[in-house]
Amino acid sequence: MTTLNQTSFGIDLLQPMRLWLENVEIHNPKLARLLCKIIPAQCPFERDIKLFGHSIFHIPPLCKLNPLYEQVIGLRFKCLSYLADRCGEDVTLYYQQQGS
Repeated sequence: MTTLNQTSFGIDLLQPMRLWLENVEIHNPKLARLLCKIIPAQCPFERDIKLFGHSIFHIPPLCKLNPLYEQVIGLRFKCLSYLADRCGEDVTLYYQQQGS
């Protein structure tokens, strides 16, 4: 059985992109801050639909359908670690941005 990102020959077409994302090294605080801002901490699609204060239905997080989800989240973690460990920055503001 093939997955969505594999051909009928069993070749994973996204493997080069996965490897590239996994091997990116962060050495620039400006780039790290930018990536922390644009990569959400939580799936932006998850929602509770309410009517008159009552929950009607729930839209589940769909981010895990993204075949590069794990690598992108890993890149965000690398950026947060770099900013906290190497630059001594308080990275809690990158977690609080999703609360609004």
